[in-house]
Amino acid sequence: MSKTEADREVTGRDPRDTFAPHVMAGRVALITGGGTGIGFGIARTLGLLGAKISIMSRKQDVLAKAASELEALGMEAFHVAADVRDYDQVQAAIDATVKRFGSLDILVNNAAGLFHCPAEELSPNGWKVLVDIDLNGTFHCCRAAFPHLKASAFGGRIISVVSPYAWTSWPGAANATAAKAGIISLSHTLAVEWAHAGILINTVAPGPIGGTGGVERMSQDGDRKARELAHVALGRFGEVADIAEAIVYLSSRAGSYITGADLLIDGGRQFNFVPSKLTNLRTI
Repeated sequence: MSKTEADREVTGRDPRDTFAPHVMAGRVALITGGGTGIGFGIARTLGLLGAKISIMSRKQDVLAKAASELEALGMEAFHVAADVRDYDQVQAAIDATVKRFGSLDILVNNAAGLFHCPAEELSPNGWKVLVDIDLNGTFHCCRAAFPHLKASAFGGRIISVVSPYAWTSWPGAANATAAKAGIISLSHTLAVEWAHAGILINTVAPGPIGGTGGVERMSQDGDRKARELAHVALGRFGEVADIAEAIVYLSSRAGSYITGADLLIDGGRQFNFVPSKLTNLRTI
């Protein structure tokens, strides 16, 4: 199976079956971490609905391949390598995107890092690296994109991908949960500060999404997979398309009165406290 075919399986349904085919026409979207996984799925979905796409990450080879696959689907795609931890690189990448397409309307902050380590063993550098990527990187992108999003003819949009664990905790990932919680707080503040500029700012928090690295690793352990599914009220893992299409909604005219919101997309996992032996019980 080619990478294109594999990503098609992961990203799932065609968004044109859900939305008007050109709902994103005329818009320019930049997606950080857009070369793989959920980021690629977001880029693909926005592009299939008419947006011009710029993807950014540190790996030039990954970006080039992803952009080629997006172009093969008939969309205009641009790629630029940059490390979100470096503000000057971010500024240059955003400027290059605007030079290529003439504007910037949507910023999706998806770049993130993750590793597990008990807090008592976590080094200062281990703490710093994730805060730099997740929180500082998000701020760098927002700040560099501000004047272009303010000038958007459609009204600028910023959507940051966070995690339910920013609310519920994740033992062994204190750095990641703190950084994601920081992104949520930053987004709330910027939603108020930048409302005058017509920029709407929201977050989406994916639950367990099929085809991603975390769920694939989980699936190698049948017992763990069953336990995790028991916690999802809908009884299934989500799809990348579930995240991407939520971002379409927030980026479109349908989301024009939504700012400072946090959209949890986890199939009811966060609030499912039913014991495993009762998960098949259906009551009304």
